[in-house]
Amino acid sequence: MTFSSFTSGPSAPRSDADLVGTNRRFYDSLWSEAKLFAPERFNTWPLVSELVAKTTRRLEIAPGLRPRLPLADTQFLDLSQPALTQLAKHGANVAHGLIGELPFQDASFDFVCALDILEHVVDDEGAVAELARVATPGAHLLLSVPLDPAAWTAFDEFVGHYRRYEPDGIRALLARHGITIERSAVYGMQPKSSRLLDLGQWFLTHRRARAMWWYNKVFMPLGVRFQKPLAFTPGFTPGAGVDEVLLVCRKATP
Repeated sequence: MTFSSFTSGPSAPRSDADLVGTNRRFYDSLWSEAKLFAPERFNTWPLVSELVAKTTRRLEIAPGLRPRLPLADTQFLDLSQPALTQLAKHGANVAHGLIGELPFQDASFDFVCALDILEHVVDDEGAVAELARVATPGAHLLLSVPLDPAAWTAFDEFVGHYRRYEPDGIRALLARHGITIERSAVYGMQPKSSRLLDLGQWFLTHRRARAMWWYNKVFMPLGVRFQKPLAFTPGFTPGAGVDEVLLVCRKATP
């Protein structure tokens, strides 16, 4: 058994079509065999509860079967039909689509959530423009992105990532579309060991049924159970070695 080695960046440029295909294949397969975890089980729930109390029209983009916003009275949009089918079975409002072409009118939502998605698209400028378009002035936006291009591994490519962000880069990208980061927290459930990630990738590729049993029965429940409470700081000044951040943002008002 051999595992993939550390790499410092994507092996080759990929088009939007390439990434959409990679993401569709990976996540359709994943969500076809995974179980839905309720939003209340994640460490984002205290924050989400706080923001939900201040908002009435909500959108979550690409939640898969790990939604963070309440299933009731939230509009969900995803590329994966298996995920949408399961969300709908649990009473959610669902729509099929991509972040770069949101099928909603301008200023439709006062709370927009897009976790672990901007790193999956080539045109992140267009994606953020769409987030800003559908958000009302003063809307809350909850985003997460992986940091540090030098921390790129083969696992990033395996799960359909296109990039990792420099802090100044994501800050400037949001600012160009009138979005300000109000507070942030270290985020994510990814193991720190690159060997564990390589092992997971190997089993998902070569022993998928066994990998999904362990994912559903052991790793996901344990990961959720042992999540640490989110520790927010004003603005966005991540320290060294931070793999992923959660950003609480607001869209500017006229």
